[in-house]
Amino acid sequence: MWVVSNRVWVRDAYSQEFEQRFQRRAGQIDNQPGFLSMQVMKPAKEGAPWVVQTCWQDQQAFENWVGSEDFRRAHANPLPQEAFSQAGQLEMHDVVIRS
Repeated sequence: MWVVSNRVWVRDAYSQEFEQRFQRRAGQIDNQPGFLSMQVMKPAKEGAPWVVQTCWQDQQAFENWVGSEDFRRAHANPLPQEAFSQAGQLEMHDVVIRS
């Protein structure tokens, strides 16, 4: 399983809009081959990043999604740069132990 975590530092003034964008697209990623799950996690502490985590069958499934038209549509209208307090951080992991 391939897990991708995107840490996104959203300023408080844009937090609600950030969440609503995911709610409006909820379920669209579900149709991607090899997609397993997604969690959008709101920080419990001010100043901490949001975490958007997706799980894929394998790395290739994730890369296919990144190259898809759906990915382009999902990222076509981003929030303005001032919505973020710092650059996002993308982390990718290959799951070797799962319980």
